[in-house]
Amino acid sequence: MTSATPKDDGTGERGVEAVERALRILDCFGAEDKSLSLAELSRRSGLYKSTILRLATSLSRFGYLRREESGHFRLGPALWRLGAQYQGQFSLEEIVRPKLDRLVEATGESASLYIREDNFRVCLYRRNSPRAVRHHLDEGARFPLDESATANVLRSHAGPGRPPGGTTAGEGHAISVGARDPDVASVSVPVVDRSGNLVAALTVSGLAGRFTSRKREDAVNLLKSCAREITGELPN
Repeated sequence: MTSATPKDDGTGERGVEAVERALRILDCFGAEDKSLSLAELSRRSGLYKSTILRLATSLSRFGYLRREESGHFRLGPALWRLGAQYQGQFSLEEIVRPKLDRLVEATGESASLYIREDNFRVCLYRRNSPRAVRHHLDEGARFPLDESATANVLRSHAGPGRPPGGTTAGEGHAISVGARDPDVASVSVPVVDRSGNLVAALTVSGLAGRFTSRKREDAVNLLKSCAREITGELPN
């Protein structure tokens, strides 16, 4: 955070306003900030120093903020506890399923999230196309890291493996036709965490005669958008 906001002296501070100001103080800390001076907190938050000191007393009492001997402030252990509780409640399924629903609705084909287990790809979550004639799979299905788009994404982003054969790889995605089933075409993109580490592969697959080259290319941007949303909702 580099830009300052207009100063707020906290006059008439009540209820929700006080909470919002306290949260503004906590939001001043970036990933690289081990501690911040009172002056820097004031600059980043737009609050007067007197307001920060008053709110810091309450934040420190409950463990959300700590003041060092130097006078600088740092985040307190209560935030770590809340973060751990959030991660314990975190459900990848709740994040992924709405994206699969959106992909199926937009493309009319089937959508999946795959993870890598050794030299295999496993379908962790799946939404099959509502069409009578479709590419159908069940969750938990396990396949080798073959020449499919999904395998290419998992292999190229997570260590060595057999080079792709019938797969066309693009920037940040892969497309395959007939890799495992001669009648099936697939498009896949990587899903990464906030540090850029591979989490899974997000894939749309359908009958090659219906999921045409044009439709596969159209699906790429939608897949990438959904993958970015998943990344944004993952815990740090």
